[in-house]
Amino acid sequence: MVDLYSPTPTDGYGTPTSALQTATENLIASHILPAGTGLQPELQKRFHFEFLLRNLRQGFPERYVSQDASQPWLIYWTLHGFSIFGAGLDDLTKKRSIETLLALQHPEGGFSGGPGQAAHLLPTYAAVCAFAVVGRPGEGGGWESINRKKLYEFFMSLKQPDGSFLVSHHGEVDVRGVYCLLAVATLLNILTPELLSGVPGFLASCQTYEGGFGNASFPGWAFETGPSNTYDPSAPRPPLGEAHGGYTFCATASWVILRSFIDLYHAPASPPTSISLPPAPRINTGALLRWCAQMQGLPIELGGFKGRTNKLVDGCYSWWVGGCFVLVEALLGVGAHHESPIEETAGEEAGHKAWDDVDDSLFNRKALQEYILLPGQHPAGGLRDKPPKGADAYHTLYCAAGLSAAQHRVVPSEPRKNAIISAWDAEQARAKDDTGLRTTSDAERAQLDALRRETFAHALSWTEEEGTALYVGGAGNRVNATHPLFNLTVTHTELMMAYFYGQTLPPRAAPPHAKK
Repeated sequence: MVDLYSPTPTDGYGTPTSALQTATENLIASHILPAGTGLQPELQKRFHFEFLLRNLRQGFPERYVSQDASQPWLIYWTLHGFSIFGAGLDDLTKKRSIETLLALQHPEGGFSGGPGQAAHLLPTYAAVCAFAVVGRPGEGGGWESINRKKLYEFFMSLKQPDGSFLVSHHGEVDVRGVYCLLAVATLLNILTPELLSGVPGFLASCQTYEGGFGNASFPGWAFETGPSNTYDPSAPRPPLGEAHGGYTFCATASWVILRSFIDLYHAPASPPTSISLPPAPRINTGALLRWCAQMQGLPIELGGFKGRTNKLVDGCYSWWVGGCFVLVEALLGVGAHHESPIEETAGEEAGHKAWDDVDDSLFNRKALQEYILLPGQHPAGGLRDKPPKGADAYHTLYCAAGLSAAQHRVVPSEPRKNAIISAWDAEQARAKDDTGLRTTSDAERAQLDALRRETFAHALSWTEEEGTALYVGGAGNRVNATHPLFNLTVTHTELMMAYFYGQTLPPRAAPPHAKK
């Protein structure tokens, strides 16, 4: 009889790495609930509320001094943590958060990690996401105080010839920075073709032989030769570094955001077209899916995710890899909601209903929830990498987001997208444009209008799939669903984007039922 919790096989030659893997497996396995007792894992929400509240009200412990350049992240991790756990925020907390975030807005655009520091793409994303949680339109609401024109100029000042972006002036290129830029530009309605030019090609060049994504690629412009010094997009651009969970999520989410731009501004693979457009870059989605699936741990690791091949499982990858699956599914066309057939025979209808309870997710959602609920919770509150480590703000947020991704299947809905497009007001969206970009022809303006409309409609088409919610330990462990592209609640995403695009969204259908 095969033991379900068999350890990782070894070749009999012990190394420090294999010893650490064995010790980690034994420690995680010690948190498995005894069989036959009927015990169920319980999400200790009250302890996690108290953990977040201590950080918010009393201030972060001394060890967080190393996060001085990450202050917007500390705010975002805390505020969005409350949102995922279903806790509302009082007006004073919102007011103080908004004032703190605005104090970190750089006069030349973007947000810095701390007072007097340089603007940087990563804290800019964290600040804007925090504004989505606590901000609102109107005086004192924070949204109107975001200087989008300066922000756009800051973004353009970081753009590199190969389509990548520096994370800050005199900083490095990193796909995490590209994701942060694209997410913010999408939320705030400052996406333009000049901003996005070359970005898909750069992202595609970061995919490694394993299928996941590295942090960057060797810049193609380094191969410029000849008197004209022209950039050759066909020059080799090998990826830098190994595939990694954080980079892979950021690259994949960026690719999904860019789909409308790729469709509108690149030549399709088929059929051939007479219009002169650059060829559409491609990524290997099959290899990407295989890499993501291989990152989920064995049963003895309780289905947690690791961030790299042959590394230990870590709770934060519950989101960075576990949250990546629905994005890959969207690229593969798996699980998306489509329009219902006009007519369906009784036999076909019965056949479809027979599959209603089948979980066709591409990762083990039950196992991931068990990892987060058993070894992932710290007894004093907060969530963690793995025992015996302590809880921290970063792991609390990304474990909670991973739990949300494992409980809820939020996928693109074609009917929802069509409803949003039907209600689209192009004139209002143009009026909200604060980039300063001027189109030179009616055709160019129509194409930019289409980019805004398609990006907006796709971003807000993500909908929880009916009947697929899964709560290990019962519905009492439920957390709120989070948007796969932005890691915000769908409600916060809709409110912010509707304001900055000047749109009125059609109402959503009633929330779906859950499976125990």
